[in-house]
Amino acid sequence: MRSKVLVLLAAAVSILGVRAYAHHSFAATYFEDQKVTVHGKLVQFLYRNPHSFVHVEAADDKGEVQTWAIEWGAGGQLGRQGVTRETLKPGDDVIVVGNPGRNPADHRLRMVTITRPSDGWKWGGTFE
Repeated sequence: MRSKVLVLLAAAVSILGVRAYAHHSFAATYFEDQKVTVHGKLVQFLYRNPHSFVHVEAADDKGEVQTWAIEWGAGGQLGRQGVTRETLKPGDDVIVVGNPGRNPADHRLRMVTITRPSDGWKWGGTFE
């Protein structure tokens, strides 16, 4: 019986260790000490786990439209903060402030705040 408990404990530690190892560091992907503002049209809202994403089309400094992939919290975390699958819709005009990705060509951000000017809705919570 004792050996079965040890085997189960070893399996649990192994599974949890793999999960922790698989989760990436935000600091490895984003410049957490910098912020970028993107104002544009929401084209997609992926409300899911382990991270939700919004995709926003916005003009860059040269006037060319870029699609930004903006990483957000998990669906469960956002739900506890009042964000649902229905909160954002394609076509919404949004202003996103986020930490830029380490490769500028990726047009990627980690969400800090998001605002929908049409009705003043705003999110500025936290997530890990």
